[in-house]
Amino acid sequence: MFLKSLSGRFLLLTVVFVMLAEVLIFVPSVARFREDYLQARLERGQIASLAVLAGPDEMVSPELERELLKNAGVLNVVLRRNAVRELVLSSPMPAPVYRTFDLRSATPWELIRDALTRLFDPHDRIIRVIGKPVNKAGLEIEITLHTSDLRQRMLDYGLRVFLLSLVISIITATLLFLAVRRFLVAPISRVVFHITAYKEAPEDHRLIIEPRAGITELHEAEVALREMQIELSKALKQKDRLATLGGAVAKISHDLRNMLTTAQLLADRMEMSDDPSVQRTAPKLVGSLTRAVSLCESTLAFGKAEEPAPEPTDLKIRQLIEDVIENEQLSISEDKVRFETDVPPELVVRADPEQMFRVLSNLVHNASQAIQATGKPGSVSVAVKEDADSWIITVCDTGPGLPRRALENLFRPFEGGARKGGTGLGLAIASELVRGHGGKLELVKTGEDGTCFRITMPRRVASGNSSTS
Repeated sequence: MFLKSLSGRFLLLTVVFVMLAEVLIFVPSVARFREDYLQARLERGQIASLAVLAGPDEMVSPELERELLKNAGVLNVVLRRNAVRELVLSSPMPAPVYRTFDLRSATPWELIRDALTRLFDPHDRIIRVIGKPVNKAGLEIEITLHTSDLRQRMLDYGLRVFLLSLVISIITATLLFLAVRRFLVAPISRVVFHITAYKEAPEDHRLIIEPRAGITELHEAEVALREMQIELSKALKQKDRLATLGGAVAKISHDLRNMLTTAQLLADRMEMSDDPSVQRTAPKLVGSLTRAVSLCESTLAFGKAEEPAPEPTDLKIRQLIEDVIENEQLSISEDKVRFETDVPPELVVRADPEQMFRVLSNLVHNASQAIQATGKPGSVSVAVKEDADSWIITVCDTGPGLPRRALENLFRPFEGGARKGGTGLGLAIASELVRGHGGKLELVKTGEDGTCFRITMPRRVASGNSSTS
């Protein structure tokens, strides 16, 4: 409906407020009209009384007296000169005097009150009015008159004021309505159109709004909308690319898993070799291939937007950390990274072994690469401790610290890479796996003296049951 629109509401409010303003003007105007009417009757009565006083013996014939009273529109005229009150003109009183009004001392509020009372009183009353003669023709003049003519003239005047107010309201409301549609509704409608059109086709850059509003607030809204549309378009484009990339990675992981499965079968046969060096290397090779196959399977699950739920078991965390460090040492070509651990030998953590291996492997690998990138010796330390509520694992290094771009996009895949060519997928996966255990992975510190990450995992599940330790 029209009245539910901004234009309709504004038009209605404009009419109401203009009419309210006219009412505030109407009330004192009617009061002033009544005062002027009574003052005019006093002046007419004074003129009639002067005609009498100018005659011989200050007397006139009854016919002339009735004519003077009729022309003055009053019933009686009393004039006080010096200290004497004199009934100059008189006629029979049809009814007792209803009320007396003294215009000499009446306040504006009294005039308004008396005017409204007379306007809404339909009965014809006889009233007495007292005023001051003009041109110093006496000290006081008093008249009596009917109220019927006064009320009728007040109604006629009020009707004219009402009609004039209505015309002014309509003209004012129309002009304001057109102005609002031109300067407010049209720009807002333009913004709504661009929002709706952009929602239907966010990839169409032609639908991004160009700020053109002349009003400061609307111009700022259009600028903000444009920035939001540009950022959203970039995000949607990146999302599409990531979705495409995810599909490609899933396909690659599927084929790579088949290749690694074949390599795993060959590694199993190597374990039967009599060569002592092969016997020492084969188990580690089998373990690495097993983890690679597991990673491919996890990547396939990640491509389906789901990470396998963790299967917590009682895990001796020190042995797992040693496996992570040993695996990382095999991938380092130069002996510039020193690994340190501070883990109680018998400490048991309840976690998924494969997922926790991936988490720690990512953190240790990132720390090791950060040190190797400097070309200087450094150390990576892994420490584990427990308290009444949680297990706390910290992985720290003496590398150069994380760059600003990595800090701004930490734990975001393909955006939070800490080195050139890095994807940031390792931290994103690690954070997701830790959250799957009900824990939290967070950056403790980073700077020129190194970087430190902390994993906090609760020892109790949400129901309050204690986990095994």
